Amino acid sequence: MGERDAREWRDQQRQAVRAHADADARRRAAEHAEAAELVAWFVAEATRRGLPTTRLVARGYDGRGRYRTGLTGWYVDRAETRAVDVAGRFHLLTVPGGLRARLFGVDPQPSPAPLVVGAGGRDGESIPLRTLLTRLLNDGPGGPGSTTMPAAPRG
Repeated sequence: MGERDAREWRDQQRQAVRAHADADARRRAAEHAEAAELVAWFVAEATRRGLPTTRLVARGYDGRGRYRTGLTGWYVDRAETRAVDVAGRFHLLTVPGGLRARLFGVDPQPSPAPLVVGAGGRDGESIPLRTLLTRLLNDGPGGPGSTTMPAAPRG
């Protein structure tokens, strides 16, 4: 293989990697947009139905400490580590913790909502975000199986 052939091969490989990364970024952006639409639908529907909100609490990374936040909203998982606030933002409620956090509370920043919660986790348990949010609405004040709820938007 000559120097020119090697250079062309490297250029082709760089272009292929760049194209793959661009396609992956577009896919992730589309997934985040769809998940944001689901979260917005959930907040509107939860508000319409009068689903009670709660003061959200964050947990330390080690799972032991509990820390106040200034957030109000709904936990979307049983572990209470993921939540949607009343402004329609998705939050992961795990924080570094420590004495300062215990004294002054924490301010977890919103993060993009995943379409599949728990995907890639070590325990192998994952569930579509749509299922979690719909389940939360169905188990709310309207009771399980309520038929008064509009369907979740489809992507």
